[in-house]
Amino acid sequence: MASAPADRRPLLPEAPKRGRTISEARPRIPMPEVEREEIPRRERTFSATDIELELDGWEGSCLCHPQALMHRVIALVLMCLLGFGSYFCFDNPGALQSELKDAMNITTAQFANLYSWYSWPNVVLPIIGGFLMDRVFGIRLGTMLFAFIIILGQLLFSLGGFLNRLWVMEVGRFVFGIGGESLAVAQNTYAVAWFKGKELNMVFGFQLSIARVGSTVNFLAMGPLFSWIKNMTIFEANVTTPAPSILPLNSTELDDWTSPEEDYGPTVIGWTLLIAGTSCLMSFVCSVILAWMDKRRNSLLNIGELTDTGEVVKITDVKEFPISFWFLCLACLSYYGAIFPFVSLAKDFFKQEFGMDGDSANFITGLIYLVSAPASPLLGLLMDKTGRNITWVLLAILASIGCHALLAFTRLNPYIAISCMGVAYSLLASALWPIAALLIPEYQLGTAYGLMQAIQNLGTALIIMAAGQIADEYGYTYLEIFFLAWLVLSFISTVCIWICDCTSTGYLNMSVKDRKIFDDERQAALEAERARRVDGFRLLRPRTDANIRNRYLSKIGAHLPGHLGHGGLIVPAHLR
Repeated sequence: MASAPADRRPLLPEAPKRGRTISEARPRIPMPEVEREEIPRRERTFSATDIELELDGWEGSCLCHPQALMHRVIALVLMCLLGFGSYFCFDNPGALQSELKDAMNITTAQFANLYSWYSWPNVVLPIIGGFLMDRVFGIRLGTMLFAFIIILGQLLFSLGGFLNRLWVMEVGRFVFGIGGESLAVAQNTYAVAWFKGKELNMVFGFQLSIARVGSTVNFLAMGPLFSWIKNMTIFEANVTTPAPSILPLNSTELDDWTSPEEDYGPTVIGWTLLIAGTSCLMSFVCSVILAWMDKRRNSLLNIGELTDTGEVVKITDVKEFPISFWFLCLACLSYYGAIFPFVSLAKDFFKQEFGMDGDSANFITGLIYLVSAPASPLLGLLMDKTGRNITWVLLAILASIGCHALLAFTRLNPYIAISCMGVAYSLLASALWPIAALLIPEYQLGTAYGLMQAIQNLGTALIIMAAGQIADEYGYTYLEIFFLAWLVLSFISTVCIWICDCTSTGYLNMSVKDRKIFDDERQAALEAERARRVDGFRLLRPRTDANIRNRYLSKIGAHLPGHLGHGGLIVPAHLR
């Protein structure tokens, strides 16, 4: 009698092919869907540097090979420049605070609303933007879209200056905000995709460094640019408009004549902001080049898109984020709520409290970013070598509290406090943002970073509105106390993260060496559990007629006939 196909299944599993382990060969046994879903999914994706790819010709050169150092450095430069234009234009109002208030005839509270309008759309949009990049557009199309939006927003902002309409400027800031923070989410997602692992902290530091160079250049360049355009405008007005000294004494135009210097404001503001917008155009060009490089890299290295990983990203995933992540969001909100509004209003603060002129006030305001520019990559490298992110975040917050206290209650040289604040700000950014990548799986990182940005912007919008009112009604000393309260809240939130971490694995505050040991042990445990489940499935698998027959024959000591395809059945010697 011919046996069925199931009867010819070998008694031993097929030997693994060369280059494969037994555990890799065993998954060929079919498994029920329920069992597959219970196996923990991997939390870290493939690293492009793990397997060396051989390419011929120009594609294999140091500048073009997707795994070559120089090629990745070029990508890093483009990622950094991607945010340059956004950060440069973000602080345009801060660098022109006095000029805007005089030209547009607005109060400090109205001026602060220019920053609030930037933040309001980002209470929701970074979450949606991160989700769209994870699920719909992909990182490349999303980045180009958001880079184009910031160009449109800056154009509207400058148009409001030409028209002398504050509400048009607020609309421009609103549109600019739609793209600004979402572009930062794209920048972070690009960094994780290209530099995941031990390089990530340093890469975040480089990105922050170049972004803050953009903010520093803004504070150093916008004042002189405004003065140059103002002088050119006044010169042309003096050429075309006769002065009272050359008008007839009985001229009826004498009472209506106004000095060109009194009427320059809105036009000069418009031209200054329009020229500043060329930096956003540069960021858009970088987004196009980076998209091409990323697509080519994924094609050559056979890396799947984030939308093709098999992991389904749902907006409801945020409910599954650990409580440590929410404390991280609160710490981020409260810390940046004491930094960004301070920088936005610092020019008048230094002019009133320390008697500085406009150029000196602009310089010391930009000094926070100037110090953080070289410090950020160095501190990022320190994070890569040491780990212990929570400890460094706590240290950065304590240093920031000390700096604000010096500015509020002493009249020591403010350059000391501002320089220390720049280092503390860089230290916190290099240590805090990578914590999200340690808490959240990579396929959800776009949504996670978007959520962090959204919560941060909600706090910033509310805090800067309150800060403008406090500055108008109570003065800058009370404003500094207000900022100190937010820093204390940030410190408490970070302590809560540390407590949560200590009660679980302690992974967030481990050293780099301890994290590697922990990751290796966890991976080994997952492999052992995976092998155990496969073996358990084989034992529970329904037996065929041949299995039952063979087991019965072995118990009675019989031999399996050779014509059935298995030869003699091996049985214990005493039963033969």
